[in-house]
Amino acid sequence: MKDHLNFKKITLSAGLASCLLAPHSVLAADDSATASANVIAPIQITKTADLVFGDFAPGVGGTVTVSTSGARTATGPILSASGASSSAAQFDVVGEANATYSISYSGDTALTNTTGGGGETMLLTRHSDLTGAGAIAGEVTSGTLGITGTQSIYLGGTLAVSGTQVPGSYQGTVTVTVEYN
Repeated sequence: MKDHLNFKKITLSAGLASCLLAPHSVLAADDSATASANVIAPIQITKTADLVFGDFAPGVGGTVTVSTSGARTATGPILSASGASSSAAQFDVVGEANATYSISYSGDTALTNTTGGGGETMLLTRHSDLTGAGAIAGEVTSGTLGITGTQSIYLGGTLAVSGTQVPGSYQGTVTVTVEYN
């Protein structure tokens, strides 16, 4: 019987020692999470058409407007040259399908005479849309790429023309910047 008690003591001591010396504590627990990332296509923008107001004579002054569809109109007695074509600027945006993005505009707010006189200017007011439907006011500031990951931005503008506007070739630059939201 004494051997039986010794065996119980040894078994109890061994069991207690294994609990105390075990590498995992009964007071701790752990679990794991999966880390993941999704790299999407970078957003890109390409100009495919320039904003062109065409040829005109100032008359006694007024405005010349090119809509986002490229149609030109004038207020005041602006004299349009026959056959002078106009066009809206077009920027094609490519990126991740169905992604939203912001649009910002910078650059010249006036066109400057580069050939005729002493740097005369005409004030430029920009307007834009995403459909080329003929907007003549406002600037679109966000877009959503379609299921193919594409969308176009159409940019028109209005020039303030003085009755004494010096003849010449007037130019400026408008920059359109797009960024994923």
